[in-house]
Amino acid sequence: MLLPRCADAGRYGVLTIIERMTKAAISVEAAYAKIVRALSSSAGVTTATKGRRGFGSSALRTKDKIFAMISSKEAFVVKLPKQRVDELVASGAGRRFDPGRGRIMKEWIELDSVSQDSWLKLAKEARSFVSKQT
Repeated sequence: MLLPRCADAGRYGVLTIIERMTKAAISVEAAYAKIVRALSSSAGVTTATKGRRGFGSSALRTKDKIFAMISSKEAFVVKLPKQRVDELVASGAGRRFDPGRGRIMKEWIELDSVSQDSWLKLAKEARSFVSKQT
């Protein structure tokens, strides 16, 4: 990652950029923790399982299928119908999820942190969608 050079290190320096990134990651994790608390007591919803590592290891699941998670890039990701993902992307709420292999997933959206107010609603929507899949 290229970081800007600036004489005003307190305002634009490397430490400030790292601090901002760290605060954003913490706020994403805190928002996700609230969602986990809100949904983990719902029937059929499970959270992280001991021994699981890697993709989706801390994800929320229903019928052992992931419906919401924090990606390795510290972004909140949910699984929704492709049409709903298209709508959300068009509205600017996020972007299609790429797990890092250059393959965009049509039914997954990585939500922007500015839309945290809608995350719980979208997680519930994702749970409903995934629970209906066979």
